[in-house]
Amino acid sequence: MPALKFFILLLLIGMPFPGFSQDSTRTVIAGKGDGIYSLLRKQGMDPIRYYKHFISLNKENLWDSIHLYEGREYILPPGVVDSVVIVDSIQKKTTEIQEVPHIPGEDIFGKDHVKIAIKSDKLKGAVYYLTSGHGGPDPGAVANYEGKMIAEDEYAYDITLRLAKELMSHGAETYIMVRDPNDGIRDYRVLEMDRDEVVYPNEEIPLNHLQRLKQRVEVVNRLYLGNKGKYQRLIAIHVDSRSRGQNIDVFLYHHEHSKNGKHLAGSIHETFSNNYRKYQPNRPYDGTFTDRSGLYLIKNTLPAIAYIEVGNIRNKRDQRRILDPDNRQALAKWISEGAILDLERMSR
Repeated sequence: MPALKFFILLLLIGMPFPGFSQDSTRTVIAGKGDGIYSLLRKQGMDPIRYYKHFISLNKENLWDSIHLYEGREYILPPGVVDSVVIVDSIQKKTTEIQEVPHIPGEDIFGKDHVKIAIKSDKLKGAVYYLTSGHGGPDPGAVANYEGKMIAEDEYAYDITLRLAKELMSHGAETYIMVRDPNDGIRDYRVLEMDRDEVVYPNEEIPLNHLQRLKQRVEVVNRLYLGNKGKYQRLIAIHVDSRSRGQNIDVFLYHHEHSKNGKHLAGSIHETFSNNYRKYQPNRPYDGTFTDRSGLYLIKNTLPAIAYIEVGNIRNKRDQRRILDPDNRQALAKWISEGAILDLERMSR
């Protein structure tokens, strides 16, 4: 009997165990602008599943504990990962998130826009992260309008608030990443510039450009992990700045390797095209949706993203689209209609 036990023990020692690959170690060289998420995506690996394991394998070869060095070689996780560690991490983050209420209310929409009329439950169960460009010390693109300065961050923020209300009116769970303590939805043309915006839940926006982007990416990704298993999408609203003579339509970007991001951007694009045909039959819609994975926000966030430029702040025709509050409301409504279309198609 002891001999039989010894023989069985030898067999067990020779057997491969889950989590310990017998294959040779796989490595990859980080390219210019690569983050951990984008690097894993390029290797066909789920960044949510393998992120923590990647960091543990490469912790001595990262700067600031989570960032890659361009040109360095990194170890890729094997095919089996200890899911217990990931689950524990997600559960911990979920607890942290639930301590902070995120449902927008009077303080964020303003006293004239507190009430949200429930239109349907078409987006029930869906989660949206909305971020407007720039904010705090960075106004973004600026222009002169009738002797007054106007800034991208104010108009992108106003459209974002309107979009949040539209999504919520259809039952969506909505997180607003950039928040202003006293600028709710404003129904006038010239939106005064200020610098008091914060990032969810109440973080001061850094002066450094890269740090601002990292701050938003980290908040979005933390929330995404806490809501794992739900339909989740990120929508970023920006206003472009080009030569004054260049009139542009609303156009969208997505990640080149994200099928869901492309699907979302395509659904919003289709909605704009249909509405242009309906309301402006004599003016074709020239907006596009293309991949632009080099943008930091697109490259490093986990949810599928549609990155939207709503016009050129320096062009007179585009200014009419951006400055008129009714037009800003229409932009928000059309984007929300595209979001509904995307979810309906994904659910089929």
